Amino acid sequence: MRDRHLRVPFVAFMAAVAATLVAFVLPGAATSAPPGCETRTNTTYQQLLTCVTLGGVREHQAAFQAIADANGGTRSAGTPGYSESVEYVANLLEDAGYDVTRTDVQFPSATLRQLTQVAADYETGPFTGSGFGTVTASVTAVDINLVPPRANTSGCEAADFAGFPAGNIALMQRGTCAFAAKALNAQAAGASAVIIFNQGNTPDREGLIVGTLAPSVATIPVVGAGFANGESLSAPGSTATVVVEVLTDSNVIAEKAGTNMDNVVMAGAHLDSVPAGPGINDNGSGSAALLETALMMAKVKAPNTVRYAWWGAEELGLLGSSAYVGGLTQAERDRIAMYMNYDMVGSPNYIFMVYDADQSSFPPPAGVPIPDGSEAIEDVYESYYTMVGEPYDDTQFSGRSDYQAFIEADIPSGGLFTGAEGIKTAEQASIWDGTAGAQYDPCYHLACDTYANNSDHALEVNSDLIAFAQLTFAFSTESVNGVPGKNVPGSASMPLPEPAGPEGTFGS
Repeated sequence: MRDRHLRVPFVAFMAAVAATLVAFVLPGAATSAPPGCETRTNTTYQQLLTCVTLGGVREHQAAFQAIADANGGTRSAGTPGYSESVEYVANLLEDAGYDVTRTDVQFPSATLRQLTQVAADYETGPFTGSGFGTVTASVTAVDINLVPPRANTSGCEAADFAGFPAGNIALMQRGTCAFAAKALNAQAAGASAVIIFNQGNTPDREGLIVGTLAPSVATIPVVGAGFANGESLSAPGSTATVVVEVLTDSNVIAEKAGTNMDNVVMAGAHLDSVPAGPGINDNGSGSAALLETALMMAKVKAPNTVRYAWWGAEELGLLGSSAYVGGLTQAERDRIAMYMNYDMVGSPNYIFMVYDADQSSFPPPAGVPIPDGSEAIEDVYESYYTMVGEPYDDTQFSGRSDYQAFIEADIPSGGLFTGAEGIKTAEQASIWDGTAGAQYDPCYHLACDTYANNSDHALEVNSDLIAFAQLTFAFSTESVNGVPGKNVPGSASMPLPEPAGPEGTFGS
């Protein structure tokens, strides 16, 4: 365990004692905000945390659920459910007085539909390096093997395409050679499109396979499929439609100018779900908590400029945040003092975790930078958990969410996480309760990630923490980047970070 300390500037900044604060941040407070919260200036911790309530956050999650219910059960990028989520968030922020912009996020999208011998839409995705277009044609299977153990060299040799009908869709099976070799052989043989389906010889090779052709690039559409769908497409007389196109969605960016326009405190959460479900924990939890914080801080006049982001197409590869940061000039990047990321903060079988910027538990993966100042963000989160008596642990500073683009731009970053597909240990269950041997989120990336897929306790604690951190850094980022600020009115004495439970319970 590291030698825990807070930087001296932060201690000075948080010097005064506000003895009544803990009463307002401990879980169990009323879930309805008092009248007038949205119109008053919630400048103190006490005012803000009284107004940021579990009920308010859950109201936004209920709205996301209703949007998904009206749009095929999903809010994934490229769907009406995502577009309506954007409008919901943006309209509330505009009504609250924020300067709101929608920035473009472009991404490839694929459709795979069998027309005969059966009629069905299949889960699919475009291969990286795929060409674009819409193709409807007969499907020709190329040297596939549907018999266990299903070893094959499908499409790996030009000879596999002897007699291939030019203009047909080439159906090939994963195995032996690179995806690029299969796709380029099919293209050379005159195929109009390519479907590569999974091998099916082990459980992990049954579902949808989507890969990359890199460094090669095809001129025809190349999409993936699961084994069962590939088997159906291989039937004699099968025809299909394959579509690969570029779609455009939006990030939602909301800003409120501070006295210092050149010191921007930024926080974000991805707004999209996976196609399989409504995404109410992943990531309706972070999106809703951040939205409620922004609405309750709309009247706050702070020294620093605050900027909030709801990212699009995170589930397709962090595309929204990457496009945003990539589109900034160096001068615009330099204005961003710090970034805080909130991706899954109310998992039903939760543990409280903080991105491990100081590497007290985990080294980052090779090549993942940790910008100077990130430790100070971690300190605030951990001090808050300590103050309210909540045990917490580290999670690897891995860059596997929307903070990746920010740390690659050398912007100090941090964030919270309550777990996804990882399995809760007996030790963790003894600390945080819940079910040992079960996933932190049993509905991770599934249709059951609904309004019911939630821990009220985790969401309430983390919503308060998100608001607490946002107000703290809106008034001063001195501990992060050395830029002097002001004390939050009312202030608070912050304990040294010290978890109520031990570090090291969460595996990398």
